[in-house]
Amino acid sequence: MSTIQAIIMGIVQGLTEFLPVSSSAHLRIVPALFGWDDPGSSFTAVIQLGTMAAVVIYFWKDLWRITTAWFASLRHAERRADLDARMGWYLIVATIPIGLLGLAFKDQIETGARDLRLIAGTLIVGGLVLLYAEKVATRRKHLAEVDTRDGVTIGLAQAMALVPGVSRSGATISAGLFLGYTREDAARFSFLLSIPAVVLSGLFSLKDVGAGDGPAASATIIATIVSFAVGYAAIAWFLKFLVSHSTKVFVAYRVALGLLLIVLLVTNTIDAR
Repeated sequence: MSTIQAIIMGIVQGLTEFLPVSSSAHLRIVPALFGWDDPGSSFTAVIQLGTMAAVVIYFWKDLWRITTAWFASLRHAERRADLDARMGWYLIVATIPIGLLGLAFKDQIETGARDLRLIAGTLIVGGLVLLYAEKVATRRKHLAEVDTRDGVTIGLAQAMALVPGVSRSGATISAGLFLGYTREDAARFSFLLSIPAVVLSGLFSLKDVGAGDGPAASATIIATIVSFAVGYAAIAWFLKFLVSHSTKVFVAYRVALGLLLIVLLVTNTIDAR
């Protein structure tokens, strides 16, 4: 992978990680369109550490408050009813499904799940699910009302994002909307929830950086740094966007991209694998 390719992949990761369009799908589609080699799932997992660093910095005050409250609740029973302490538990519990399924289906995720035919389908279906969530959502609940059931439900939705094309933010925001949360609060919980899963996945894949036919360590580092810078800007923009806009524009984009992929695959313009 050249430096230019690494920069482009970093930009793609930063732009798409937090929008409900699937960063893993785009990191598979972009190389296919340009005729580049598939960088692989390990490259995807590692450069996501850059966008997770952006989340940590953007939500630093929230994370510090949640972390200190959670540790305090372990020592003092009266603190366990605090929202921040409960939020710590919700984030832990909601991360368990994706952790277990990620380990159980690691081989399938790294091979068959990267098939562009599957990605085309998940882009379209995921977009239609998000559209339906927008239609039925009451958007009356806020993060102060989150409970264990909601945390587990959104966590299960996040686990579906192990399949490229589903979109971590798309699945979790859809779940949040189905549960009645506002778009902005659904996105906030989605971003906070992404931190443990993505960090663990990225750290687990660090050992594969530069191995085999995958991108070199230098290219991976460049892509990770670029994804951090672009990702931070994407978070700020997306949260402001959701205050007064629906996610329908992303639904249209997902469906259009999925249909384009199908056309390119049917005409043998690109190879599914």
